[in-house]
Amino acid sequence: MRLEGKTAIITGGGSGFGAGIARKFVAEGARVLVADINPNAASAIADELGATPFTVDVSSSASVDAMAKYAIGELGQVDVVVNNAGVTHLPAAMETIDEDDFDRVFAVNCKSVYLIARALVPHMKSRETGAILNVASTAGVSPRPNLNWYNASKGWMNTATKTMAVELAPFGIRTNALNPVAGETPLLASFMGEDTPERRAQFLSTIPIGRFSTPEDMGNAASFLCSDEASMITGVCMEVDGGRCI
Repeated sequence: MRLEGKTAIITGGGSGFGAGIARKFVAEGARVLVADINPNAASAIADELGATPFTVDVSSSASVDAMAKYAIGELGQVDVVVNNAGVTHLPAAMETIDEDDFDRVFAVNCKSVYLIARALVPHMKSRETGAILNVASTAGVSPRPNLNWYNASKGWMNTATKTMAVELAPFGIRTNALNPVAGETPLLASFMGEDTPERRAQFLSTIPIGRFSTPEDMGNAASFLCSDEASMITGVCMEVDGGRCI
């Protein structure tokens, strides 16, 4: 019960890694707001866990502000924020990526971190405590060809994590990140271009442990980094990747 008494917002919590983190947080005693752009997905996970669902577009300032207001009103406080929501573009040469796809990747993967910080950091500062966890990717550490702008957005998230950690530490707020390798999430087929046994084998051959990251892997790492056990850890971008980045 390492998160007992804590409240958490998990964006993209309706599926994939976000759902895995939500399950682990509830198992560790946290009260969780499952935030997702898909209301049915948010409600399904929240109903399963006895959590609270909320529909949010993390790229919209009005939507993020409404989420923050609701979370504070419904949960009483926000101790933890997990910026997990993310999108990618399909694999292609960098100069062929559509401008709308580029804008969407940076709005969801990067701007959302800014909007959520703007909405919730003042609340955390007022309480002199808080933990922010950004879900980045090994793509931001060891980038692959043909996912250039997605790679760049996740590299941005790793840098943002470190600068947030330095600035917010004096206020009792820790900021860390997780860098998973590809996993069984709705984005897997987009990363690979197509989901075939051959393409999976190609991906798995680059991971020394020989499997994808799982939602459970992410939940385990996230629950530690957001708990008081990690009170001396901030600015860390932890690779949950089976050795992919070695």
